Amino acid sequence: MSSVPPGARARPAATHRLFFALVPDPATRERLAHAGETFAASRPDARLRRVHPARYHATVHFLGSDTALRPDRVAAAVAAADTVHSASFTWTLDRVASFHGRQPPCVLCSAAVPAALQELWHALGHALRLTGPGGPPERGFIPHVTLAYSQGPVPEPAAIAPIVWPVTDFALLHSVAGQGGYRSLGRWALAQE
Repeated sequence: MSSVPPGARARPAATHRLFFALVPDPATRERLAHAGETFAASRPDARLRRVHPARYHATVHFLGSDTALRPDRVAAAVAAADTVHSASFTWTLDRVASFHGRQPPCVLCSAAVPAALQELWHALGHALRLTGPGGPPERGFIPHVTLAYSQGPVPEPAAIAPIVWPVTDFALLHSVAGQGGYRSLGRWALAQE
């Protein structure tokens, strides 16, 4: 029997997202936030919906969405991450760009993706295929940090003052659509060079 009163609409189920990501340290987050402020100030006529700096991250592998956080999917993702052995690296973000879409994201990215970041993506992807926690295989990898979503014209790609991000670990993150923020379900250190 339904618990929804007659004539009332059922509330849509929450959308839980699970993904592996790079999470900036506080100093890097501050530099990213400054770049976001500079970007927004340079486009005073743009209609931008800014991303709160607490949400800055760079997705490495998206594992999918579901109506609930599934413990089996989390366990498989943790098992996959436990097998990954990759080196720490420095990632230099040096341009602002945009992707296409209804509300296209304005992102920070890099002219050259560090080999160690590509290796982390490949190693984690291979481990995920072996443990099977879900998510369609990703065909390509364009690492980026989303600063804002545009509600108007898409900005042209532009160079910015480089932001150097020392990447020492990766995390398994969970978010619920519309609730803001995410929570870490685990972090894995990268080997020091």
